[in-house]
Amino acid sequence: MQARGIHHLGMAVEDLDAALSTYERLFGAEVEHRATVPDQGVEAASLRVGDGRVELLEPLEADTPVGRFLAKRGPGMHHVAYEVADVAAAIARLTEAGADLIDERPREGLFGLEVAFVHPDSVHGVLSEVVSAAVPTRTWVRDAWENQPRG
Repeated sequence: MQARGIHHLGMAVEDLDAALSTYERLFGAEVEHRATVPDQGVEAASLRVGDGRVELLEPLEADTPVGRFLAKRGPGMHHVAYEVADVAAAIARLTEAGADLIDERPREGLFGLEVAFVHPDSVHGVLSEVVSAAVPTRTWVRDAWENQPRG
């Protein structure tokens, strides 16, 4: 597995609207997609910042992975996502290399993308994600994100 590059940086935030305003004002970020994702317990937004992406995650409840992260560490960097050609192949390679995986099989991530997470203990304390932007697990979340307000 060779990562193609950084797909996005994930940020845990307490107030998505306030964070969106900050990223737009300070960095000229543009909202690509925004959606409430109940099965993952977040309201999320994907922002385009120049050639890069930032993903903002606000927990829907305290007892969710992002909610627990915020309670323990406060707002800030949550994860780094690496783009790969094939998430299943990346999982096999990571397993072979001895990584501790959170996801042993590809799963649907935000906005319909195929993803898998690697435990922070395997990556020097950084929660890491492999994502295949080229292979959505369903035909995008068009209805979900088209109906979201845009700034």
